[in-house]
Amino acid sequence: MEYRELSNGLKIPMEGFGVFRVPDKAECKESVLNAIRTGYRLIDTAAAYTNEDAVGEAVKEAIAEGICTREELFITSKLWVSGMKNYDTAKAAIDASIEKSGLEYLDLYLLHQAMGDYFSAWRAMEDAYKEGKLKAIGVSNFYPNILTNFCETVEIPPMVNQVELHPYFVQKEALETMEYYHVIPEAWAPLGGGRYNPFEDEMLKGIAQAHNKTVGQVILRWNVQRGVVILPKSTHLNRIQENFDIWDFCLTDDEMEKISSLDMGPGGTRTKHFDPDFVRMCLGIQH
Repeated sequence: MEYRELSNGLKIPMEGFGVFRVPDKAECKESVLNAIRTGYRLIDTAAAYTNEDAVGEAVKEAIAEGICTREELFITSKLWVSGMKNYDTAKAAIDASIEKSGLEYLDLYLLHQAMGDYFSAWRAMEDAYKEGKLKAIGVSNFYPNILTNFCETVEIPPMVNQVELHPYFVQKEALETMEYYHVIPEAWAPLGGGRYNPFEDEMLKGIAQAHNKTVGQVILRWNVQRGVVILPKSTHLNRIQENFDIWDFCLTDDEMEKISSLDMGPGGTRTKHFDPDFVRMCLGIQH
């Protein structure tokens, strides 16, 4: 496993395990346990995923089994839009996430969307960070113009920005903006979110064959070599293990460029954050 250092000196694993759309408590807990047993130490959940409790239970069980210590794990959650009405609602939402997880603290906490009064919510997160409830704080789905304004305004700049990043949505400008502000990029849907059928792409299959790897492993390795923390998700043990087996090979510069050539620009994004209807929908979801 490789690590990147956050602006506060904390080290974050470059590969984590996501639990988006795994609402069943038993399935989520078992998947997280399988991930930790495999070697994952970064687990990514959110209030909106409704499974913070299952993640917390898996963490406690893994520690009880002696697989790892709490200090070796890097548990992330996110503040949903409904908690971004003001400072007090955000403070309550942060405490609720910690309580639901059953953990004393969270290693990373993110603003899930740039919606609502996210500046007031951020001040609550800054205070929770100063109090030690949150070891690091960051944002999610902050595009370059939003991230720039945010970093130039807040007291404590975000340490992470979790956005959609895969070969069909390369986001070169976003990575450049994050690098300028010393924000670590983190990829949700690093395999494309099931939209582009990369596993049938002949170019990707050729690169995978050259390294005796799968197409999925090649795509994940591509993002890691760009300095991006990746968060693949699966509930199947063989895929969980396969996604983790990316640390014994490197892509060449030519292979990196070929993979990047799949970029579809703004058309490659799965979620239309610029769509007013999408924003209104998010503002109406309560968690």
